[in-house]
Amino acid sequence: MSESWPGAKEARTEMTIELNVPIELRDGVVTRADIYRPKKVGRYPVALQRTPYDKSRGQAMFYGMRPIRAVSRGYVVVIQDVRGRWASDGRFYPLRQEINDGYDSVEWCAKQPWSNGKVGMWGPSYVGATQWLAAASAPPHLSCIAPCITASNYYEDWFYRDGALQLSFVGAWILDSFAAHELLRQGKKKEADAMMDVMDHMDEKAFDFIPLARLPYFKGNADYIYDWLAHPEQDAYWEKINLENYHSDISVPALNIGGWYDIFVQGTIENFVRMRKHGKTKESREQQLLIGPWMHWGRGAWLDKFVGDIDFGHRASNEAIDMEGMVLDFYDKWMKGKRAPRTSPLKIFVMGENVWRDENEWPLARTKFTDYFLHSGGSANTLEGDGTLDEVSSEEQQPDRFVYDPLDPVPTIGGALCCDLTFTPGGPYDQACIEKRKDVLVYSTPPLRRPVEVTGPLTLKLFASTSAADTDFTGKLVDAWPCGYVQNLTQGIIRARYRESRKMAKPIQPGKIYEYTIDLWSTSNVFRKGHQIRVEVSSSNFPQFDRNMNTAKHPFKEDRPVIAVQQVYHDKAHPSRLVLPIIPK
Repeated sequence: MSESWPGAKEARTEMTIELNVPIELRDGVVTRADIYRPKKVGRYPVALQRTPYDKSRGQAMFYGMRPIRAVSRGYVVVIQDVRGRWASDGRFYPLRQEINDGYDSVEWCAKQPWSNGKVGMWGPSYVGATQWLAAASAPPHLSCIAPCITASNYYEDWFYRDGALQLSFVGAWILDSFAAHELLRQGKKKEADAMMDVMDHMDEKAFDFIPLARLPYFKGNADYIYDWLAHPEQDAYWEKINLENYHSDISVPALNIGGWYDIFVQGTIENFVRMRKHGKTKESREQQLLIGPWMHWGRGAWLDKFVGDIDFGHRASNEAIDMEGMVLDFYDKWMKGKRAPRTSPLKIFVMGENVWRDENEWPLARTKFTDYFLHSGGSANTLEGDGTLDEVSSEEQQPDRFVYDPLDPVPTIGGALCCDLTFTPGGPYDQACIEKRKDVLVYSTPPLRRPVEVTGPLTLKLFASTSAADTDFTGKLVDAWPCGYVQNLTQGIIRARYRESRKMAKPIQPGKIYEYTIDLWSTSNVFRKGHQIRVEVSSSNFPQFDRNMNTAKHPFKEDRPVIAVQQVYHDKAHPSRLVLPIIPK
């Protein structure tokens, strides 16, 4: 066996494997776990993973850690199917059961004869959510967690985004991960085969239903999706599982891992920032954050150097990072008391330069938040228009105008997406075709005379009006290369009725100018010499986000879309601008 890969020597070990071990929860439901233990009898710290994605995958490698490597380092590995999934009994309802179930599972591990009473957790996405929600219940034997590419506010990060449904994610995630398997659990093989046929032939029309409540795929196998559609506001339904309500009760160290093109990148950052500010951990270094250039799903997923169109180099790969070793070193510190090298709490991958850099806080203390103002002569439509972007505030200028037709939305091409590689692949992709549309406004700086680093949270302040009773406005930050390639970096949306609060709609008046703040989330990118900083403005990004029908009626019941005439203002009284976190060189 070659010893050139991380953990090769450690993989030469013997272990005891127990399959489908029952773990009974407080309400009597029995879940089941596969357990990997060192051959030598003793008491060991426990690495627990709670997953809805089939525990049996762990026999080879499950989301970034091979059980054999953890066992060779002196850990017991427990991989458990959450309730209602695969080998476990009960009914699965995403997220809402994981606080109590997580507590019970951690404490079960701590009481076993092979356990020394210390339990850590690891894993990405929903498996990251099971860690944070377990931590929210404060089980006394949970020592540390290592959540990857996961969310913070499940309404705002997971299901909705500033009032708009994250349609392609919600639909594809449930189809790919749950719907067909639930039919098989019910013994409905014919229906499951039909569902898998739908999944194999998905295209841009997969969720093109008006009204959206007509989505046909989920009845009888994942009905909870209709509950999500019924709660478009951040009401009590969502607050019960809002992790941000629990950060002040959590006292465990966390190694947070995210990706700039991950659908949960802002949630990963918020977990780190809020725990450092509100959590009960004793020192700030107990909370760590690592963000690479990765996306969530498929080729270009976390720990891959290839993301979308871009090869970010070998420094971005798992071979260079050795995420397994990083997690196990973190475990050693908090479950074995081993001294670890002193590291910075934050490590980020700076795209453009394609290098890793250690930092101490987020946003970076040396950030210079800089306004880049939108300008035009009233014709910023398409790349061929007259839209410009610079640091000089606007004087009197004509507003830009475009027409938004919900039946002809701007298509999603790449971005922070999940979970289907056929009709919504995530990551950086060329946006040049988007910039040919007349319903897209394009504002660019001149070619840069020197590199400009943008690292941190970004916002687009937009003064706009609409002819409709409600509408959306979207923003996208792109890096325009001299060769004509247009690399998307971040994107955002705001639903007009939720411009002030996601908890309560506030109607707008057609024709009236409002200021909209579009959260573009965060990135780290060096715009190289000769490149252009550019922002695209429109009213749709479909199917990443559901389409606004422009009527102010219930967004998922409206079946009569209305065309809206949109105007974006950038005069002295209405200084529309992109706020960039510039890092001085």
